[in-house]
This record gives sequence, C-alpha cells and structure tokens, in this order.
Amino acid sequence: MKTQKWEELDVRLSDPILQTLKELRFFNMTPVQAACIPLLLNGKDVAAEAVTGSGKTLAFLIPLLEILQKRTEKWKTMEVGAIVVSPTRELATQISEILIKFLEKIPSLTQVLLVGGVTLKKDAEKLKKGANIIVATPGRLEDILSNRTSINLNLCVKSLEFLVLDEADRLLDLGFSATLDSILSYLPRLRRTGLFSATQTKELQQLIRAGLRNPALIVVKEKSNVSTPVNLKNNFTRVHPEYKLPVMIDFIRLIGFRTKYMIFLPTCACVDYFSRVIQALLPSINVLALHGKMKSKRYKVFDKFRHAENGILICTDVMARGIDISEIDWVLQYDPPSMASSFVHRCGRTARIGNEGNALLFLLETESAYVDFIKRNQKVELHRMETKLNEDTVDECLRCMRQMQQKDRLMFDKANRAFVSYVQAYSKHECNLILQLKDIDLGKLAMGFGLLRMPKMPELKGKNVSSFVCPEIDVNAIPYANKQRELRRIKKLSEYQNTGVWTNNYRCKRKRTESWSETKKRKLERQEKRSKRKERKELKQFSTTCNKKKRKRINDEDFEQLAKDIALIKKFKKRKISQEEFDTAFEV
Repeated sequence: MKTQKWEELDVRLSDPILQTLKELRFFNMTPVQAACIPLLLNGKDVAAEAVTGSGKTLAFLIPLLEILQKRTEKWKTMEVGAIVVSPTRELATQISEILIKFLEKIPSLTQVLLVGGVTLKKDAEKLKKGANIIVATPGRLEDILSNRTSINLNLCVKSLEFLVLDEADRLLDLGFSATLDSILSYLPRLRRTGLFSATQTKELQQLIRAGLRNPALIVVKEKSNVSTPVNLKNNFTRVHPEYKLPVMIDFIRLIGFRTKYMIFLPTCACVDYFSRVIQALLPSINVLALHGKMKSKRYKVFDKFRHAENGILICTDVMARGIDISEIDWVLQYDPPSMASSFVHRCGRTARIGNEGNALLFLLETESAYVDFIKRNQKVELHRMETKLNEDTVDECLRCMRQMQQKDRLMFDKANRAFVSYVQAYSKHECNLILQLKDIDLGKLAMGFGLLRMPKMPELKGKNVSSFVCPEIDVNAIPYANKQRELRRIKKLSEYQNTGVWTNNYRCKRKRTESWSETKKRKLERQEKRSKRKERKELKQFSTTCNKKKRKRINDEDFEQLAKDIALIKKFKKRKISQEEFDTAFEV
C-alpha cells in the first residue's frame, strides 16, 4: 500500500488533530491507519491485525477523537464516550500520554488513566473530577465498574460511543477473558468497537464474534509471509551455557554504549540478578531492570529508560508488547521465549514505524532446531551471526558474580533463585519437543550463573553436574550486608546447629510438596464434604419450610373457627338464636 498524507483521507480530519499530527511529525499515514480510520469514522466495527510497530495506536485514537468531537450535544463532565483497554500499565500509560498531546488542542474533552498501583479510592477521586475518555487496564476497570461504593461508573458509560481493545490477543493470553466478558456486560451494545492486535488466535476470533457487530477484518502486512517489520534484521548466535553472559557482555562492548539495548530474560528472578551483575560489569552505562512483580516502581523505570539517550533495559515479556521506545537499536534475547508468538513481539521493540533495527537471539548448541521452528511457526528467518569468545571476559564475569555473592548473601540468594526459576521455566517451555531440559548440561549452566554451590531441586535429581566447579568456601559464613537481616540469620543458624531443625519465618514458609495422587485425593475429599454440607443445608431448609406451612395451616383453621364462635355469640346476644340452638352449636 502506498504512503498517503492525512489530507488524502476520504473523511476530513478536524484542524486540532491535523495540527497535533504535524507537531508530532506524523506527516504520512501507515497502511493500518489508512485502512482503519475511514471504516471507524463511517460507523463500522474493526478487527485489525498488523505487525508490531505499524502505528496501531493512532489508528484508533484519531477516529476516537473525531467521533467524540462530532456529537452535537456537549459532553458532560462525568459522561464517558470512549474506553481504551490495554493489557499492561506501561502500554496504557503510553496511550494516555499520546492522547494528552491531542487533548491539549481539544479542551472540551478530558481523559483519565486507570491502572494498578494505586487504591480504588484515588482512582474514584480522579473520575469525579471528570472523564470523557478512559484508558485502563482490564483488572482495574472491572474493579471500578463492579465496586459502586465510591462512584457509580455504570451510569457514566451509558452514552459510550467507542470501545477499543488494544493488543487484544495479549489480553486473552494474560487470562483476561472472563474480565473482558464482565466489562462488556456493563457497556451498551450500540457502540463502535475496535480490536487491534499483532497476531490472530482462536480465542480472539471468539471475542470478535461476541463483541463486534458485523466487523470489518483488516490484515496489514508489509511483506508476504513476514510477521516482523521489513527494516528489522533478525540474527542468532550459538554459545555454550557457561559462556552466554560473557559473549553478551563482549557484544555490547563491541557495539558501544551510545545506544539503547533491551535484554529479555525468562523470569523476574533472572532480571533481579543479572541486572545487578551487568551493571557491575558495565559501570559506564546505565542499567535498568523491569518485570511484572514490580509495583509502583515499574512506571518510573519505564519512563526513565524512555527519556534516556542510552542505556540497557533488562526485562521480562511484560515489556514485549506495544511499548514504543524511540532509538532502540538492539533487542537481545538471552534465550528463546516461552511462547513462539512472544519472539515476534520482543523483536518488534525495535525497527518501529519505518526505522531500522536489529535483534539477536542467543541459542545453546542443543537449541539449533529452534531456528527452523521459528521460521515455520512465525515466518521469521534468522541469520547466523558469529560472535567471539574472549577468555578474559569469561574469567571476569565468573569472578565478578562470585565476588558479589560473597560480599552480600542477598546476591547469593538472588543467584540461586535466578538459576532455579530459569530451570523451572525451561522445563515448562511451549517448544519442549525441541527444547528439552535433559539436553542441557546443568553443571555448565550453573557456571553461567556464577553459582557458589548447586541448589537442591527436583530437576537436578539424578543429573550429572560434574562440570560444575565449586569454589572452596563455606557458604554459611557469607553474611548479609543488611545488619538486621544478618542478626536474624545468625540466630536461626545457631538454633539449627543446636537443635538440627531449621526454623523458617512464617511468611517464607514453603509449602510441603506432595504427590499428584495425594493432591487429587484431598481434592475429592473436599468435594465430598462440600456436597454433604450442601445436602444437609437443603434438607434443613426443606424441613423448615414444611414446618412453617404446617403452622400457618393450623393458625388459619383456628382463626376461622374463632370467627364462627364470635358470630354465634353475637347472634345469641341479639336473640337471633335460642338458648337450645346456642348450646347445640357449642356442643354444651
């Protein structure tokens, strides 16, 4: 599709929107924008699929603002005309910031951002100040719609004109299907709806059938059989498990520190550990960490990296979708993502909206089949890149990791948690037919994490870990840098040495592992108890109902008889009946 200017649209855009587009230096439309905007402005529902970085955000924000502006009646302060639902806080915040720039030229409309990290009360206070457009994450939006104590949002959405589900496939992947159904139940059916995603799934097709009325399906691809941007160069390199970090460090040093990198790791524990290690190895560049378990700190980290001129962001797949950070030249994937679709979305953080970008995947020798798999499954061709191994860097990385652990026991704990979480995540990999844990030398992998000793875990049972070289140190003598924490540890250690029992903190108490059969047995017992309680309750309710009916019947009969007796007494007093008739009636 040829590039078009905004003025070439069939529908004339309002002056405030055109002015804002010029200020943001968006002079031309992308294919997905040219396809979606006219349909939405003409009253059609749209389900759009386009590669990541193709400009889907403006494809729904522009028609959203045009639709709200064209209403003849002025929008009330607390009258919601549009809702945008986004899977993550970062993406919702990004959409909200773009929207603010347009609303600076449209003072008649207001917007509010509803995401986690703050109390419902604070969000309710924000809504009371006024909102015509809501940008929200699904969980928080459902909470406010269902909780009517602070504010009755159900009344405010009765005039809803436009609903947008951004990254709709990701919303379903994260388990928001029931939440979306709940949100849709509160919204009016006569509305326009837009679903925007990078990939189509069966669940998404079901959502399209349920939430859209005769939708227009739009699929925009820059090149046939390609799911990533054309300007993106996808590469891979093969390394041994113990050399993965040194090769990555040398690669960053070779490319230079005047650019932005995103490094994707599989688990939150890995992000916590390797972010500190990489910062120690590369002190001249700013290293930031971001993962899903962070609360209010997440946005601060995201905002800091977005406005930085250079740096490294180490993150999990929470940052793999829809996030637009300028000037990211390299996306480094420490290992294959747990889901094949995540590969495309990770790479899509670079080469956005026509810019060039590069991605590099680090594969073990045992993972070579993944190259062909990703080509068949996601239609992405990977080119091999040769990387050099510097023995000095290998020694430097191992020495750095082990020294950090010996200085502070907290790092020792983080290293062990990172290794355990990595092994467990790998064992549950979506591509476990070609990526099997049994093929990896876990001893060498532990060396790659710089461990001081092999942790105890079921996955290591019966495995050969002779390749792991354990340093001659007493790990029990490693102290915490935090003095209070170290005093608690010493106390527990002395109790263990005296009693032979390790006392765990009740907050950190680990759940006793049990076999599958025992778990199923306990589950069946609970179900049986519940059914018996239900039967007893139903029986009690039935008995109570019967007794009430019986008592009521007796009371009615007594009342009728008493009424008859009173009537006879009145007749006798008025001498309408004789003494003999009265005695006969009362059986005297």
